[in-house]
Amino acid sequence: MGIGSIMRSKKIILIATGSSKAEAVKAMIQGEVTPQCPASILQKHDDTVILLDKAASSLIY
Repeated sequence: MGIGSIMRSKKIILIATGSSKAEAVKAMIQGEVTPQCPASILQKHDDTVILLDKAASSLIY
């Protein structure tokens, strides 16, 4: 799926687990919306649910 079709979804549910995802999760949630972090565009979606385990969320303050 491309970014356009993802953003046209009514609801987005993203699941990330493990410490290897921590940097990407931090950039997605706390960083600027940028092509270098495609998931950051989810900041602009009206109905996104993000489910993280403790390791994946370890860098979010």
